[in-house]
Amino acid sequence: MSQEKIKIKDITPQQFNPKTHKGTSDRFNPSNQIYVRAVKGVYQQLRQRMGWLLMVLFMGVPWIPYGDRQAILLDIGQQQFNFFGTTLWPQDLTILASFFMIAAFALFFVTTFLGRVWCGYFCPQTVWTFIYIWFEEKLEGSANKRRKQDSLKLTKKLLGRKILKHIAWWAVALATGLTFVGYFVPVKDLIVDFFTLNVSFWAGFWVLFFAVCTYANAGWMRSIVCIHMCPYARFQSAMFDKDTYIVGYNEERGEARGPRSRKKDPKELGLGDCIDCDLCVQVCPTGIDIRDGLQYECINCGACVDACDKTMDRMGYEKGLISYTTEHKLEGHKTHVMRPKLIGYGAVMLVMGGLFFYLIASVQPMGLDVLRDRSQLFRINNEGLVENTYTLKILNKTQQDTTYSLSVEGLEDIEWYGAQTVKVSAGEIYTLPISLGVDPYVMKAPIADITFILHKGEGENETTLQTESRFIGELR
Repeated sequence: MSQEKIKIKDITPQQFNPKTHKGTSDRFNPSNQIYVRAVKGVYQQLRQRMGWLLMVLFMGVPWIPYGDRQAILLDIGQQQFNFFGTTLWPQDLTILASFFMIAAFALFFVTTFLGRVWCGYFCPQTVWTFIYIWFEEKLEGSANKRRKQDSLKLTKKLLGRKILKHIAWWAVALATGLTFVGYFVPVKDLIVDFFTLNVSFWAGFWVLFFAVCTYANAGWMRSIVCIHMCPYARFQSAMFDKDTYIVGYNEERGEARGPRSRKKDPKELGLGDCIDCDLCVQVCPTGIDIRDGLQYECINCGACVDACDKTMDRMGYEKGLISYTTEHKLEGHKTHVMRPKLIGYGAVMLVMGGLFFYLIASVQPMGLDVLRDRSQLFRINNEGLVENTYTLKILNKTQQDTTYSLSVEGLEDIEWYGAQTVKVSAGEIYTLPISLGVDPYVMKAPIADITFILHKGEGENETTLQTESRFIGELR
């Protein structure tokens, strides 16, 4: 019998020592903390400006007034979606659906053309993460300092700084939760009610829910969201091709890597332009090494581009060792910008855009629903007329009180029992019960099609809306 020993693998868990991820570390392990090193450069300046612009818009839009309310208010309780002077109702949700379809194809178009620039410059996860990292740098120090501090025993001074950091994180998270819910509830009333503890249960619940999500995602999870949770990272490869602009490393120019003096000629040393400083790894928010090639975790933020360009400038080398490029260009081929996939996404986006503006232009400033009384098909009134009862629901979609007039067509000499002129408040649904009477000898059939007409304005400014219904008479 063979006495050969069976090889076993030691899977004893090792104690994790926080450090910046490098090529040899397991970046897929959620327990590994990434200390993102600060870097300055063209793309980081652009990213910061875009981030602050989006934050100002997000935080400021709910405070824009329009008449006696805020300009944008998505009032789910009243089933009204107010956008300045336009109010959309549930029957107008096709407009919102078309808008989201445009946004989806715009994302596909941009991804095919410029890769994951959405993730690097516009994604809320990225924007809030870098805001939280900014507080870390200001209160706890640089990435190297934070890494060293976290590996040592916690001191009172460091504890105080961490407490201040978490207070700042929670302040940003709470402001985010209040602002988000402020798009659905009047923001001024929400803030007053929240801090005076008079807020409704559901409004308070959602404020705290989004605050906790912001704190967890931007403060603790960060790259975990991008690597393990984001669905966009998983299906982006379906839109990529070799002509998509990505952050890429010029391997032909950079290899072989190695440190050297600035006075030395790398060619004489048999080295490429990459000095293997690992700065491109240390500044990456997802902890990848871009020199390993295209990876789905890359969010195209350009941090490694700025870090490498800065190093190349110090060494006196040409910039662009890491740059926004395409796989075809890295392989020495020509990049084809206009290609069928990109044209297809653009064409669909334009068609959906045309449909969206058509739907916007065709939105009626009023609505009319006709509900016929089904409990009694008809009755003969005191005048000997066949009478049908209806309930009219008049919807004022504008932001001004409006007077409407009503009429009906389809039968001769129709008697109208009830008000034919009503004043409807802004954004109100007015319920009007009426009856119609018809001489039975006028009706040529027991069931006749009729049309209710809603009028607004006079002369050239008159707007009408028609709704069909039926009038039921005696069966002969």
